[in-house]
Amino acid sequence: VVGIAVGVLYPQFGASLKPLGDGFIKLIKVLITPIVFCVVVLGIAGAGDLKKVGRVGLKAVIYFEVVTTIALLLGIALAYFFHPGAGMNIDPKSLDAGALSSYVDRASQVKSQGTVEFLMKLIPTTFVNAFAGGDVLQVLLVSVGFGCALALLGSAGKPFLAIIEQASHVFFKMMFFVVKLAPLGVLGAIAFTVGKYGVASLQQLGYLVALFYLTVIIFVVVVLGAILRLAGFNIFKLIRYLREELMIVAGTASSDSVLPQIMRKLERMGIKDSTVGLVIPTGYSFNLDAFSIYLTLAAVFIAQATNTPLSTVDLLTILAVALITSKGAHGVPGSAIVILAATLTAIPAIPAIGLVLVLSVDWFMGIARALGNLIGNCVATIVVAVWEKDIDKTQARRVLDGKVKVDLDEHVEVGLGAAPGKAAA
Repeated sequence: VVGIAVGVLYPQFGASLKPLGDGFIKLIKVLITPIVFCVVVLGIAGAGDLKKVGRVGLKAVIYFEVVTTIALLLGIALAYFFHPGAGMNIDPKSLDAGALSSYVDRASQVKSQGTVEFLMKLIPTTFVNAFAGGDVLQVLLVSVGFGCALALLGSAGKPFLAIIEQASHVFFKMMFFVVKLAPLGVLGAIAFTVGKYGVASLQQLGYLVALFYLTVIIFVVVVLGAILRLAGFNIFKLIRYLREELMIVAGTASSDSVLPQIMRKLERMGIKDSTVGLVIPTGYSFNLDAFSIYLTLAAVFIAQATNTPLSTVDLLTILAVALITSKGAHGVPGSAIVILAATLTAIPAIPAIGLVLVLSVDWFMGIARALGNLIGNCVATIVVAVWEKDIDKTQARRVLDGKVKVDLDEHVEVGLGAAPGKAAA
């Protein structure tokens, strides 16, 4: 609220506050890779069962593909039900392509990247480079290999494991201090957006933005709610449990800003840290539910706005291409527009220049994307944990019911997740 007020009353000053939001995100990203490394290594080495690690990974991938497909189909269905672009009658030739040049260039690189290139990109040039580049997938690969090696070493690897455990406590303590700066980061991000684009930026293409938010809400409440209910939990209680992290994400439009806290909170629920450490980092690249909705909804919107008819084959092509391009979008600069551009170039019928229509409201849609992706990955972790019997359901229900006060700064035993005795009553 303060950020919006500053942006409206003092637009130039509001626009100058951009470094607050950028700085907060950078501080978070500095700690993400070492925390992911520590959590994954401790989880795998602490579990000791490498077959179990592979089993958890396979179940997570199966879940990701099924739920992502549902999200893509929901985006297409609601776009055709509400027709957000109908009546705009946009002539593609009248749109300015200048703002899209950099996005289209990166999109061509994404599209030309085959399976082999994608897999090769997962392998860092050096051990240190995985962390220096900030690529979560590269860090995850290194972490899994490191954790497996420590597990095979047995007792000989325990001294090193103890060092990593102590390091994880240091990184989480640093994160505790960074999170205290969240209000300033959120204020800066919102004040900049409103100050730079004006109040009108909150109204441009409002119908599309509103429909996207509605679609994400339906997906979270109905689809994820039903899935979580089958697992034995309530989606609204989970959202209440995550409310502080969701508020930070809503202000920064980035789920990166709460990755370490989310992992720690899921552990405190009673989920084994080995499962949390594998599912959450992987899900940040392969389980982007709200992002998937955005791809199909935006593609159909652009087609409607430019009066471009889509055949059944076109829709199936959008679905198939989006299922592929949505993977690994995390970490790509301007990922939403870049991946959408890469998706549209595979459907010649839709004019890619139509991306200009959604570019102006991308930040606002980014808020819903980040929120939906975060909730989706939390649900995925719970479901895989239930599937694998890696969750203390009694502890989880007590936490979600508010009967247990969770302290994120408290110690967690290696490989045990959040044992009931580790949360303060």
